[in-house]
Amino acid sequence: MLDRALVWLRRDLRVDDHAALYHALRGARHVWCAFVFDRAILDALPGLPGGAPGAGKADRRVEFIRDSLVGVDAELRALAASHGTDGAGLIVRHGFAVDEIPALATALGVQAVYANHDDDPAAVERDARVRGRLAEIGCALHLSKDHVIFERDEVRTLGGSPFSVFTPYRNAWLKKLDPFYLRAYPVARYASALAPRPAGQPGVPALEAIGFAPTNLHELPLPSGPAGAQELLDDFLGRIDRYHEARDFPAVKGPSYLSTHLRFGTVSVRRLAREAHRRAATGSRGAEVWLSELIWRDFYHQILHHHPRVVGQAFKPEYDRIRWEHGKHADELFAAWCEGRTGYPLVDAAMAQINRSGYMHNRLRMVVASFLTKDLGIDWRRGEAYFALHLNDFDLAANNGGWQWAASSGCDAQPYFRIFNPVSQSQKFDPEGRFIRRYLPQLARLPDALIHAPWLARPVDLAAAGVELGRDYPHPVVDHAEAREKTLQRYAVVKAAR
Repeated sequence: MLDRALVWLRRDLRVDDHAALYHALRGARHVWCAFVFDRAILDALPGLPGGAPGAGKADRRVEFIRDSLVGVDAELRALAASHGTDGAGLIVRHGFAVDEIPALATALGVQAVYANHDDDPAAVERDARVRGRLAEIGCALHLSKDHVIFERDEVRTLGGSPFSVFTPYRNAWLKKLDPFYLRAYPVARYASALAPRPAGQPGVPALEAIGFAPTNLHELPLPSGPAGAQELLDDFLGRIDRYHEARDFPAVKGPSYLSTHLRFGTVSVRRLAREAHRRAATGSRGAEVWLSELIWRDFYHQILHHHPRVVGQAFKPEYDRIRWEHGKHADELFAAWCEGRTGYPLVDAAMAQINRSGYMHNRLRMVVASFLTKDLGIDWRRGEAYFALHLNDFDLAANNGGWQWAASSGCDAQPYFRIFNPVSQSQKFDPEGRFIRRYLPQLARLPDALIHAPWLARPVDLAAAGVELGRDYPHPVVDHAEAREKTLQRYAVVKAAR
């Protein structure tokens, strides 16, 4: 058994059912936990628009992480105290992780650092550098699976290759699943090894101390930390049986709203999958569909692991032949999309949602991604980057997978000739215009039948609703039918390459 070990938290901000913490507690007599606000990530963040000058950059995710660390610190203290140890708080540093972790390992005199896997290519490179730096001081780095149920090579085809189509992957995933993969790591059983935080080692800093300013995070229905995850999970489990019926309607409380907590690991994916699997086994269609969404998450993570080139390239190489729109006009169209000025209400309402809250309903993510790539003809990478900046739940694997699905360039993506009609999508999934009215109040007085396509309304109807197109709401930036024909022509290079 080791004498001392350090647990390095990253995308796993909790104490309960934590793989790396469990292994460290079982393997060492004295264990500390640390988190690094990594400047390699933070310095590159541009900050959200509208921040107060001189107040620091604004980013909801950084604030969510900071607030969640407060909860992790409290849980660590309580767990250690229950085993007779006082002062076992979280160590938090601000700097470059490749420097801070080896320095902290040296200061604590640990023989090993424990952490959980992160498949993002930048994280894999970071971990390799940290491993090398730790080796120089005679310290090992142990990594564990924690953020997915099955990772990397655990689910493969009968021929031994990675899956690239979801349905057979899901079938193999479900066939492989048994209670072993869903059981929780009993961290509390070994918590007597938690050690007091040494004097001089910093705890959770104020947001301003790391150069960031408060956002509107606390005004959102997004409670942080493990306690916040529990609150959202309790709420969702009361309506999970209706998930399959409600999940596509943005004006309805259908989703779990747990995606940000899954991204930052404030809740264990094993716990979520265990709940879904148990309820699905009793006949809950909603739980079965939600479990499939968790399997999609695993699927995209194994795609990123086996095909890291997807970060900048199409999964299907022939789709990189497509000539996307460029130049001043394309930039103007992209700006209209970003700012919710396309003239298509469902698209604009969805963009207003992400800009104001950092959240976008999953159905709307597909709608706006299809609109950008197949109505405006703009490279999916530009939309992916915009989501990466704004989404609270941004996860490279899922974000990239979703955008390449919409652009038809990804694995098991929608066919290139499938082009969402933003008006019919609006009529189908927001039939009463409730979601549109929430985010586009200037259209609130339009009748339900007209709110999905205001440009088709008669002048008298627009006047009665107090709407003047071009003043209160823009004209459509493109004609969908014409854009569809241009898209089919644009994607013809893909068909010709086959």
